[in-house]
Amino acid sequence: MRRAQLDIQLKTQEQIELMRAAGLVVAAALQAMREAVAPGVSTADLDAIAEQVIRDAGAIPSFKGYHGFPASICASVNEQVVHGIPSADQVLKEGDLISLDCGAVLNGWHGDSAITVGVGETDPALLKMAQVAEDAMWAGIAAAARGCANGRGRLTDISFNVEKATRAAGRYGIVEGYGGHGIGTEMHQDPHVLNHGKPGKGPRLVPGLCLAIEPMITMGSPRTLELSDGWTVVTRDGSMAAHVEHTMALLDDGVWVTTAPDGGLARLGDLVTARQPQPDSIN
Repeated sequence: MRRAQLDIQLKTQEQIELMRAAGLVVAAALQAMREAVAPGVSTADLDAIAEQVIRDAGAIPSFKGYHGFPASICASVNEQVVHGIPSADQVLKEGDLISLDCGAVLNGWHGDSAITVGVGETDPALLKMAQVAEDAMWAGIAAAARGCANGRGRLTDISFNVEKATRAAGRYGIVEGYGGHGIGTEMHQDPHVLNHGKPGKGPRLVPGLCLAIEPMITMGSPRTLELSDGWTVVTRDGSMAAHVEHTMALLDDGVWVTTAPDGGLARLGDLVTARQPQPDSIN
């Protein structure tokens, strides 16, 4: 099924279950990288770990070769916001902040997720920023679930609630131009999901809609620039940045966060669909 105008692909329950399988592969890769992050580890090391987990699961890294991207993950350190290219020369040091963005395709369906973690002893202010980004992401996902349930939700309700949660937490820059996206048989689909804006606009939030929600915030200005490698996006003022992401699917009885091991239960409670397997049955 496809909606007119934006070419939004709506998924069936069976297709969402396939996306869940891909999402769990991504979750496993991110957890393996989280455990490996330490001073002295290179971003190329982390890339190799993620690719091994993905391929061992019978999946393929979504990022590798995507428009020529050379790696299986994006590894963005400190002032790098998104799309950092892993390198053996980029060795993590105590106090760094790293965003790890990972995607996998399994049986033709995609999962996409990102975390931001500190390296060793990290400035609490930076860890707070990463937590603010994560809380804002969950606020956006919760808004989507409520809007789908009441039949009045619009796409920018997500954007509004991401921005509202971020603004309420402190003076952070919300990166403009970059944001979330539809996802399914392609990694990037319509619609684009901004992390700021007024509510009540855009396509309706309906069952079958699958989106990647990904706040990107900074300790300073929200302005960014792209480096000469054609990929890495950094803050213009050199301030530190955080980026987090989850893939979610809307159903008529709730939301399913397909890249969260528990489907989103811990953060969303009863907003999560009853049709997902219970946590104790998830491998």
